[in-house]
Amino acid sequence: MALHLLSRSLTGLIVESSSVIQQNTFSVSAVAAAIQKMTRVRVVDNSPLGNTPYHRSPRVIHVYTKNGFGKVGDKVLLAIKGQKKKALIVGHKMPGERMSPRFDSNNVVLIEENGNPTGTRIKVPLPTHLRKVKGDYSKVLAIASSFV
Repeated sequence: MALHLLSRSLTGLIVESSSVIQQNTFSVSAVAAAIQKMTRVRVVDNSPLGNTPYHRSPRVIHVYTKNGFGKVGDKVLLAIKGQKKKALIVGHKMPGERMSPRFDSNNVVLIEENGNPTGTRIKVPLPTHLRKVKGDYSKVLAIASSFV
């Protein structure tokens, strides 16, 4: 009888502990952002600032959107080699809308204050829906080698 009660209480403990473990594995946090502050990015044009090796990868220090999260076509401010430079997001790791490609890295193209690209060639394919994004990115699209 005592053995039966002991086994029943142990079974109850195991069931309770497993339900607690399952509850802890479920996350209720907000949706992950594509690019935000302190995100490491990869410069994909042939600008001299983005291609010379440096011991730190470029990081985003500001995103020019209302909510602070950047998607394809948004402008960001980078800290690259001790300088501040503006850049345009041309690809990110996070899956986006339907029929938009997901990239292996967070890709940016360095741009000047007036929106002209710093480099003369973009080494990776750009998403085709960047053509429809609001803003004048015709010069960035003109130097792209291919589209996905």
